[in-house]
Amino acid sequence: MTIAQKFSCIAIAAAMMHVATANADTSAGKLSGDIFMVQFSPYTIHFDKGPEHTGHPWLVGVEWQDKSRWLAGFSYFNNSFNQKCEYLYGGYTFQLEETFKSEAFKNWYIKLTGGLLYGYKEPFEDKLPINHNGLAPVIIPGLGYKYNRFNAQINILGANGLMFTFGYDLFR
Repeated sequence: MTIAQKFSCIAIAAAMMHVATANADTSAGKLSGDIFMVQFSPYTIHFDKGPEHTGHPWLVGVEWQDKSRWLAGFSYFNNSFNQKCEYLYGGYTFQLEETFKSEAFKNWYIKLTGGLLYGYKEPFEDKLPINHNGLAPVIIPGLGYKYNRFNAQINILGANGLMFTFGYDLFR
């Protein structure tokens, strides 16, 4: 790992720690209203599947969201080219019921995450627009539905495809 990669990882970790400590409930001495979720993705659709795509991509991850809906997470996945990758991110969840002031959107949300993705290397490093030695900044929007502790989400992977994820809130 280069110095720039190490610095980027430290900067993201520091930002995530700031979010975690800024929303601490000091009267109770703990974080209140937080959610810790595990997630997985069994399936990805590619808009233009080429012959270089191998096997089936998959993802496992963890995510923490505070009561103000700011979040931080980490995912480990196998990309479409059979390369192991990591995604360290932060983001925000927008509740559509609050946005549109309608019961029709109850439980629906839009999630916007951004962070560093590591693992797209030769000969597929050009699959991400900005990629230096396998490290790339990315933004991933998603549309999801939550029912009790379960959620299902569709993530938009740029112009390349859609990833379907499923999650479960371990702690609330």
